[in-house]
Amino acid sequence: MAKVAVALGSNLNNPHHQLRQAANFLKRISSSNKKSSIYKSEPIGPSNFDFLNAVILIDTDLTPHVLYGKLREQEKKQGRPSRYPKWSARPIDLDIITYDKQVVGSTELTIPHAEYNQRLFVLLPLQEVLPNWVDPISNLPIKTSIELAPTMSISKSDLKTRI
Repeated sequence: MAKVAVALGSNLNNPHHQLRQAANFLKRISSSNKKSSIYKSEPIGPSNFDFLNAVILIDTDLTPHVLYGKLREQEKKQGRPSRYPKWSARPIDLDIITYDKQVVGSTELTIPHAEYNQRLFVLLPLQEVLPNWVDPISNLPIKTSIELAPTMSISKSDLKTRI
């Protein structure tokens, strides 16, 4: 079983519901999961709406590419169009951030996620579920990545219910 961190983000169509729906999907395809808090962050790019973000740590027997395909299918089921402008508003975004200590570099999939270390909305929830994680490429611990990340407006959501 591989330990995989999946980042979830939404800022359209009832974002909290979108995160819960994606969390339920991840629960169905994995044997266990650990969920971070929900964070509210400013958008990167042209969107006018703040995002809700979280990270879920799952155990899975799926290969990285098969899991990636299942995540894309779930995004489509939740209303994300197959073509969209980069950084635009979306009902759901599901990204593999880590997959054990594997490094994957292909035309469709990069693990660790190519831009995770530039995004506090990924780093802070990732630290909650994997507090001792070290990037297998840079060898930087998560705490150092957080310190080096660009600043942005981000806070734990005041939503009382978790995903």
